[in-house]
Amino acid sequence: MKPFLERIKSIFPAGKKTKAEQPQPVPATEEPATTPRKKQKADRFAVVSWAVTLVLVVGLLGGTLYYKSTLPPVVVTVQPQATEEASAGSAPMVVSAGSGEEGSDLLPSILRKLQLKTNFPERPRYDEEVYRVVRGDSMYRIAETFKVKSETILYANDELDDNPHSLRPGMELLIPPEDGLYYEWKDGDTFQSVAKKFYAEADDIINFSGNQLDLSDPEVKPGTKIFIPGGSRELRNWAADLVTETRGTNTGTGGANASNSCGGGPVASSFGWPADAHSLSGNGYSPSHLGIDITAPEGSSVYAAGAGVVTMAQGGWNYGYGNVVQIDHGNGYVTVYAHLSTILVSQCQTVGQGTVIGLSGNTGNSFGAHLHFEIRVGGSNINPYDMVQ
Repeated sequence: MKPFLERIKSIFPAGKKTKAEQPQPVPATEEPATTPRKKQKADRFAVVSWAVTLVLVVGLLGGTLYYKSTLPPVVVTVQPQATEEASAGSAPMVVSAGSGEEGSDLLPSILRKLQLKTNFPERPRYDEEVYRVVRGDSMYRIAETFKVKSETILYANDELDDNPHSLRPGMELLIPPEDGLYYEWKDGDTFQSVAKKFYAEADDIINFSGNQLDLSDPEVKPGTKIFIPGGSRELRNWAADLVTETRGTNTGTGGANASNSCGGGPVASSFGWPADAHSLSGNGYSPSHLGIDITAPEGSSVYAAGAGVVTMAQGGWNYGYGNVVQIDHGNGYVTVYAHLSTILVSQCQTVGQGTVIGLSGNTGNSFGAHLHFEIRVGGSNINPYDMVQ
C-alpha cells in the first residue's frame, strides 16, 4: 500500500513549489554532451535531399536506357555507284531508324553521297600501243576497244594491206593514240604541205604533244616519224578487184538489152537478209570495209537477197573473197556473197528472193566463218543496212 501512495505523490505533488524550488534552465555551456543540438537537424535534411536527388537521377537514367532498348535497330541502306556516271546521277546514301523505309521519322536521316570507286581522270594517250590479235577478233571490235576508226588501224599497219580481213591470230597491231596516221617526214616537207596531203590541219600536227615539237620554233628533221591527228588517205578498194557484172540499166528482159552472156531474168523489187541471223559477227560497213559480216556458222544456209540472175559462181581465192556468188537483180543493183564453203548455184541461173545459193564458210581472206555481204549500184558499194528489210 505504501509504495502505491508514494507513486501517487510523485504524480500529484502536495503543494506548489517556490520559484527557487522550480528547476532552472541550464546554460548552453553547461549542457550535457548528450543533449541534441539544432545543427544535427540540418545535417539530417541534407542527407535526405541527396538521397532524393540520387533516386531521381537513377530513375531518369534507367528510364532512358529502357526507352532506347525498345527502339528498332538502325538500318543502313546503301546504293553503290560502280562508275563515274552512276556516281553522278544516283541517289545519296540514306541512314534511318526503323525498318529502313524511306520517310521513317523515328530518327532524322543522314544524307550524303557515297562513292565506292575512286575516279581518276582519264589522261590522253600520246604513244601507240601494241595489240596482239586473238581468235574471234575483228577490225571493228578492235577499233571499238581503242576508240579509233578501223581505217586508223589500217593506216598504221602495212601488213594488213588496207584489208580488214587480213587479220590473223597472233598478229601484232600498232594502235595509234587517236584517229589519224603516221608519216615519215621528208626533205622539203612543210606543215602546210603535209596537212594538205592528208586532209588535216597544220596546227594540229604542231600542237600534238606526242610529236614533241618546240612550239616556239617547230622544226622536223627528215626521217622523223610524226603523227598527223585527223589525217587520212585513200584506201585500196578491194571490192573493185571483184568485177561487177550486170545486165545493164534496163529492165533485164534479155535480148539486145542484156550486157552479159546470161541475158535477161527477173527484177528484184526489194532486198531481204541473206542469212538466218540478222546480226554482225565482225566488221560493219565503213570506208575500209565495203560490206557487212553477218553471223553465219559454218555450213548454214545463204539466201539470195532478191530475185535476179547469177552472174558469178566461182570458187578459189578471188581477191580474198574465196568461194563467191554474185547476183544481178536487173534494176542496177548487184549483191555479192563471199567466203562460202559450198556454192549451190551456177552462172546464169535464175533465182528468186530467198533461194538457197550456198553454205557459209571461211574461205578466202576470212577470219572465222561468217557471210560477207555487199550491195553495189552502178559499180559502187552502198551500206547493205540501208537496203535489207
